Amino acid sequence: MTGAAEIVADDAGSGERGLRQLLRDVFVEAGGTHGDWDEYDRVMAEDGRLPIFISPDRILRVP
Repeated sequence: MTGAAEIVADDAGSGERGLRQLLRDVFVEAGGTHGDWDEYDRVMAEDGRLPIFISPDRILRVP
């Protein structure tokens, strides 16, 4: 796959609360569930995880 990728950092105008919610939303949309969202938020912050949005412009296949 080729295309543009955007890393959403907390300085991108979403603020800390917005970034936490965005990480949760991406996780849930990918089919994830979590029993303790406070723990999830803490681990994401400790690991420095950020959401990445990819806009594919071409999908390649391996012959």
